[in-house]
Amino acid sequence: MSTVFRSLARSERGDLVDLASEAVVVCDPSGVVRYWNPAAEALYGWPAMAMVGLGLSDLAADPLLHDEEWALLLLEGAWEGAVRRRGAIGPAVVASGRRTVRRNPDGSPRDVVEYSQPLAVQAEETPLEARAGHQRASAACWELDISAAAAAETGSALLEGCRIIDANTRAVRLFGAAIGREHMAGRALADFWPAESRESLAELLGAALRQPSVSPLARALGPHGLLAGATATAWRSAEPARPDVLFLMVTAAVCDDRTAWELQASEDRYRKLIHFSPTPLWHVDARRSGDELHRLRAEGIDDIMAYLDANPALVELAKDIVVVTDVNQAAVSLFGARNPAELLQSVRYLFSATPDMAKRVMKAHFEGARNYVEQAKMATFDGRVLDVVLSVTYPTPPEYMDTTFITIEDITERLRTEAELRRLQSNFAHAARVSTLGELATSIAHEVNQPLSAILTNAETSLRWLGQPRPNLGKVRTLTERIAVSASRASEIIQRIRGMAMKREPQPGLLDLSKIIDEALTIVRHEVETKAIALILTVEPGLPAVDGDRVQLQQVLVNLLVNSIQAIENAGVNLREIRLGAIRAGRGVVIWVHDSGPGIADQHLASIFDGFFTTKETGIGMGLAICQSIIAEHGGEISAANHEDGGAIFRITLPFGRGV
Repeated sequence: MSTVFRSLARSERGDLVDLASEAVVVCDPSGVVRYWNPAAEALYGWPAMAMVGLGLSDLAADPLLHDEEWALLLLEGAWEGAVRRRGAIGPAVVASGRRTVRRNPDGSPRDVVEYSQPLAVQAEETPLEARAGHQRASAACWELDISAAAAAETGSALLEGCRIIDANTRAVRLFGAAIGREHMAGRALADFWPAESRESLAELLGAALRQPSVSPLARALGPHGLLAGATATAWRSAEPARPDVLFLMVTAAVCDDRTAWELQASEDRYRKLIHFSPTPLWHVDARRSGDELHRLRAEGIDDIMAYLDANPALVELAKDIVVVTDVNQAAVSLFGARNPAELLQSVRYLFSATPDMAKRVMKAHFEGARNYVEQAKMATFDGRVLDVVLSVTYPTPPEYMDTTFITIEDITERLRTEAELRRLQSNFAHAARVSTLGELATSIAHEVNQPLSAILTNAETSLRWLGQPRPNLGKVRTLTERIAVSASRASEIIQRIRGMAMKREPQPGLLDLSKIIDEALTIVRHEVETKAIALILTVEPGLPAVDGDRVQLQQVLVNLLVNSIQAIENAGVNLREIRLGAIRAGRGVVIWVHDSGPGIADQHLASIFDGFFTTKETGIGMGLAICQSIIAEHGGEISAANHEDGGAIFRITLPFGRGV
C-alpha cells in the first residue's frame, strides 16, 4: 500500500470517502491510481492495496476506448458515461460513472476523481454473473517484496523469496489466521500458502516477474484444498519508484469461506469435542516466547541450549509470558483444580517438578519441530507428584499461531504396574535359576569338590614334608601356593553359584561374552562329562562387548545347555554332542546352541517360548519363556529351529554395547 494511499486513508477526508456508498477512485493525470475506496473494492472486486500504482487502462475492458475517453477528459475537464472495467472474477463490470479533473493554481491537471455506481442488473444477467458480483468484495490480496525472488528459480525457492509487505483483512483471515497482519509482514509467502497449490502459484509469479509490463496475469489454482476453484491474479506495481513490488490477489469462494453461523457451529463442535476428551489438554499462547526465539535466530544464534544455559533468565521469562488460554475438564481433574480458571495462568506450574524441561521445550520450538514429547514428573495443585508424558504440538502457518497444544498423559499407574511386572519377572527368573541349580546339584558339588580335594591333598603332603628331620621348605612353599590356587578356584565357583542363586536386581554393564560362556560352562561341565557328551566350542576371538546383566545371560546359556543335555540323554542317540558358538554378525553378536538330540516336534515350534508350555513330565514350562524375556530386555532376539543335520538349534542375537 503506497504512502499516498495510507496518508489519504488516515486523513479526515479519507475517512469520509471511505464511508461513501459511491465508488471513488483518485488518479494522477496519467491515469495511475492513487486512491481506491471500499465501495470501489466492492463494485469492481479489486482490493485497494493492489490498485494503488496501477494504471486504469490496465483494468479497462476496452483499453483503446478508455484511452480515447481519457484524452477527452483531460481536454474538457469532465466526462460522464459507462465505465467498463475488467472484474476480478467473472465478466467485465459496467458502472455508471463521472470523472472530474482537479487543477493546480497554474491550471495544470493535479488529479482526476472518478465517481461510479453499479448499473441496474440487466435482464440478461446469468446466475453465474450475479454470483461473481457477490464475490467481488471477497478477494484476498497481498503486497509483496520480490527483490529476493528475482534471482530464485521456481517452486518453493521463489515463494521463499517473496516477502509480505502488507495483506488485506481477507488475506489475514484466510491465510494468516490469528497471527495478525503485523506478524505476517516480513515473512515469506511460502510460510502461509497451502502446499497443494504452491506449484501453480510459483508458475504465476514467475511469469509476472519475467514480463516487463504491469498487466495482470491470472491462473486457476486447481480443484483441491483450501483454494479449490479459486483464481490467482498477479501484477507488478506501475509506480517507477517501486519496481520490486508485486501484487497478488485470490478471488472466488474458497473452502474455508463459511458463513458466520456455520463457522460458529464448527467451533462449538470442536470445543465440545475437546472439552469432553479424556486426554488432558491445554491451549497455550506462546507467541511472545516465539517472538523471542525468532529474534535469537535473526541474531545468528544456532546453539540454543548453550544460549539458554548461559541466559537462564530467558527460560524463567518464558515460563511467565507463555500463558494458558483454555483447558478441558480432564486437565482440571488431573491437576486437582476446583475449576478451569485455576489453570488459566502462566505455564510455570507445568514445570515446577521438572524445571529443565522448559529449556528442552524451547529448544524444540526454536528448531522448528512440529512436536515434542518428554516423560517427566509433574506436581499437581493437591500435592501429588505424577509421572506423565508431556506432548507439545507447535503451530505452523497458516494455522492459528496463538494456540500451542499441550497434552499430558498420566502414566503413574502404568509405571507402577510395569515395576510390579518387572519384580514378578525377577522372581520367576530367580526361581528358574534355583530350579536349574537344583537339577545340577551333582555337577556343582563335583566342581566344588575338585579344588577342595586338591587343597586337602596338598595340605597333607605339606605336613609330611614339614615332619621330616630336615623339612624341605621349597616343597612346602610350592604346595602352599597350590593350596592358595585351589582355594581361589573353589571361591570363584562358589561365587558364581551364589550369584545365580541370589535374588537380586539386574546390574547392567558392558560384558565380555567369552567370559560369560566360560562361566556358564563351569556350571554344566561335570554334567556334560559324566553323560559322555562331547562339547564343541567355537567362539570368535575379540568379540565386541554387549550391554547386559552377567547373571541373567549366564542363566539363559545354562538353561539352553541343560535342555540340550537332557534332550540327548532322554533320546538315547548314538551321536552325543553339543555345539556352542558365538560370532560377530552385522552390528551384533550371534550365539548358538546346537545339540544332536531328536529336535523339536513341528507342532511345538510355534509354542516353544510360551509360558507354561513344556514337553517334560516334571517341567513347569517357564524356562524358555524366561529366556525369551531376558533376551528381549537386552534388546535382542532368541529363536528355535530344527537343524538340517539333526537336533535342535537355538540362536540368540544381541546388539553391540553402547559406544562399541
